[in-house]
Amino acid sequence: MSPSRSSAIKDLAPTEPHLTEYDREHLAVYLRLLDAAEDGASWEEASRIILGIDPSREPARARRAHDTHLVRARWLSAQGYRDLLRGS
Repeated sequence: MSPSRSSAIKDLAPTEPHLTEYDREHLAVYLRLLDAAEDGASWEEASRIILGIDPSREPARARRAHDTHLVRARWLSAQGYRDLLRGS
């Protein structure tokens, strides 16, 4: 399942210290990235399957998108979830 056009994956995940609309739209992507990392999937596989970016065609973009979205997913699971609980 690739992201839909309405929720296209950006090259860089947000870095704001609060939950963004982009984060809300991509919660499932973040969860899938966390699962893939936990399962030992390669960044190439996760980029292709979860982010919809072909690492053989766009290796730098795929790696950057994967790494920044995984960092954001980890931030969300450690801190950002509080914004979800508050409903902000």
